Amino acid sequence: MKKHSKAIPKFRNEAEERAFWESAVNDSAEYVDWSKAQVVSFPNLRRSTETISLRLPESLLNTIRAEAKRLDVPYQSLMKVWLAEKAAASHR
Repeated sequence: MKKHSKAIPKFRNEAEERAFWESAVNDSAEYVDWSKAQVVSFPNLRRSTETISLRLPESLLNTIRAEAKRLDVPYQSLMKVWLAEKAAASHR
């Protein structure tokens, strides 16, 4: 028996669409037949991050690495989180 999918609503903007799909009451399985999904690749998609070179005192880097190890996360990921938190705090 084929399950009929609900029609996906029209959205005024990306924020409205994001809020719709993030809502716990909207299950994508009710709108999309995932049994027909196909794997695709986007080879020309641009990265959303940029590689930089950053010189840090060795002692600072060792401190960051030790904290990352304690938290069981990659040290570069921890640095990104800390930088994002600081940047967000400076915009308040």
